[in-house]
Amino acid sequence: MIDATTLFTIVLMAGVTYLTRIGGYLVLRNRTLSARATAVMEAAPGCVLISVIAPAFVSRNPADLLALAITFVAATRFSMLPTVLIGVTAAGLLRHLVG
Repeated sequence: MIDATTLFTIVLMAGVTYLTRIGGYLVLRNRTLSARATAVMEAAPGCVLISVIAPAFVSRNPADLLALAITFVAATRFSMLPTVLIGVTAAGLLRHLVG
């Protein structure tokens, strides 16, 4: 059985995530964004991805470093979604196989 504190934490995180998404929509729904603001909004997912994989740069785990290299190669050839899927799969498999 899941601990009540853990469940409460998950529900709160989901709520905050939903509120940030709906809040952005409510604030920006009747506005036209400038080209600069649009560029910033389009760059945000990449910035989030970098913040997730950045700790692997300083890892001494060979599986993480190899997964990072695979992710970089994928990023040069594919769009965001396939790159994320390839990176996550590579990290999971390599951590399982290499340790």
